[in-house]
Amino acid sequence: MNFINQQFIKNADGFYITGHLSNGPRCFIRRGMARPGAQEFTRLLGKAINIMTILLCLVVTSDGIGQPVVTQKKFFKEDDLITMTLVSDFKKLVSEKLKKADLQKYQPATITCIFADGSKLTEEIQVKARGQFRRSECYIPPLMVNFKTDKAVGLKKLGHLKLVWPCAANYVNEQLVLKEYLVYKMYNLLTQKSFRVRLVKITYQDIEKRIKSRTQFAFFIEDVEAMAKRNDCMEVKDQSFHTERTDRKLTTIVALFEYMIGNTDWAVPIYRNVKLMRSENDSSQWPFVVPYDFDYCGLVNAGYAIPIPELNINSVRERLYRGFPRTMEELQEALQIFLTQRKAMDSLISNFEPLLPGHRKEMLKYLDAFFNIISDEKDVKRIFIDGAKFE
Repeated sequence: MNFINQQFIKNADGFYITGHLSNGPRCFIRRGMARPGAQEFTRLLGKAINIMTILLCLVVTSDGIGQPVVTQKKFFKEDDLITMTLVSDFKKLVSEKLKKADLQKYQPATITCIFADGSKLTEEIQVKARGQFRRSECYIPPLMVNFKTDKAVGLKKLGHLKLVWPCAANYVNEQLVLKEYLVYKMYNLLTQKSFRVRLVKITYQDIEKRIKSRTQFAFFIEDVEAMAKRNDCMEVKDQSFHTERTDRKLTTIVALFEYMIGNTDWAVPIYRNVKLMRSENDSSQWPFVVPYDFDYCGLVNAGYAIPIPELNINSVRERLYRGFPRTMEELQEALQIFLTQRKAMDSLISNFEPLLPGHRKEMLKYLDAFFNIISDEKDVKRIFIDGAKFE
């Protein structure tokens, strides 16, 4: 609680104090007549007025201060696990999930959040089904969560966030979600121009109890507008760009990362699992590529992930480089970023207790193969120069 812009004003009537709380309204209060020459009395009176003014401001702004306000910046900067309960008409959501996206409407929901410090927040929000493949394949599909409702206060600034949760109510699908969460966190280590994620443990409850309640790990994905703003950029939409007409250095990192995790399910010209953004200060710059949606990658290794036949690979575990040619110098500069962050990546996986030890070991082994490749200059030339795309 911070009382700022405090001012004492003396006139013929007495002493006045004005000011406001850092997140509250301006307050104005008068207390007593001045006693010329009584310095000690004035000092004590000032303290008393300060305390009384703060108490008055608390009363005036109790609705705004009574519960914490969570911003996207804070939400995605912290890593402490949040426990959530989401109550809605899930039976209706399941029955209407295959409606066209433009016909899909938000439905009411209530969310309760318990934060690491024990504070609790319950608010009225809205949810709707989202996604493409997982919308049709998952019993309860991924959600778009609208926190920006008329009734929301503490969570309102979260805006609209994607929620990724298991495709089915079993530990196998839960482990897939945890692995995809780690992939996002790994890419965060390579560049700030990436989507941040926040892990939660969420219980979904049907308001009419027609669907059995489940508690599983899930994660929220940072909104694209917030991600762009954090990088002094703005999202680019409805413009077609050849991959080589994007920021060269970052696109090199993107292509290498997608190869590292074994992901071929991305394409810049058609915005396939990528977002584009460009600098707010220089619209002439080529846009930056920001990848997302990694459930089809070999590092996650979902049972439903099957590469398209045109790629001539048998499994998503089989890596295929889909980037364009770069010089050896460009590649070495980019690969050095991966080498610098290798220990952090390994530690991220090794210390992630929600993921079963066997899956952690499998992910580390898959990454080891990538780092063995990039440690050999002949392999770097063979895969990333000779084996690169040319059209």
